[in-house]
Amino acid sequence: MKINQVEELVGITKRNIRFYEKEGLLAPARNKDNGYREYSQADVDTLNRIKLLRKLDLPLEEIRKMQGGMLTLEDGLRRHIIQIARQRENLNTMEQLCQTLLADGAQLSSLDAGRYLADMDRMEQEGTRFVNIKKHDTLTRYAGPIFGAVSFTALMVGVLALIIWAAATDPENAPPLGLLIFLGTLPVIAIGGVLLALWQRIKQIRGGEEDAAAQY
Repeated sequence: MKINQVEELVGITKRNIRFYEKEGLLAPARNKDNGYREYSQADVDTLNRIKLLRKLDLPLEEIRKMQGGMLTLEDGLRRHIIQIARQRENLNTMEQLCQTLLADGAQLSSLDAGRYLADMDRMEQEGTRFVNIKKHDTLTRYAGPIFGAVSFTALMVGVLALIIWAAATDPENAPPLGLLIFLGTLPVIAIGGVLLALWQRIKQIRGGEEDAAAQY
């Protein structure tokens, strides 16, 4: 079978299928003549199993261990049930704290956050897991800088390509070689500067809220 057929049969995208192959969860045979992948019914069955377990939110690493015989399906499911139960307890605790805030008639301007944070610290020591704001909030902050850097880089690459195309199309009327090199260097320098700025911004974001507050 071709990948298009597998995509239709299993109901997952070609991109996901390739991803599972890259992760070592799927290994279709190769056609000896052209090197193309040839999927079998066994591959379709494997993908359906992966799809089922992933829809239940089992980690890829757990599925890999199951496939490798290091973990049985029963053990994997029991471990996952324990994780789900812990998540449910954490959510219930957060819901109760929200209800407490409402019952206390708390207003943002006068909210005694320290009082509730102390309770949350005690709960965390007892095993409750609240949202890790250092990890959660910083992920969303990556999107803007990366999008801006990629957009600017694409623009500079387009400018550089335009310069090269113009010089190659009409070499007789093209500027001197030295000027062309200078013009071509400007977008490269700009790209380097943007990538450096992006890296510095990422390092700042990785520092998280606590590190940022320490600078003031």
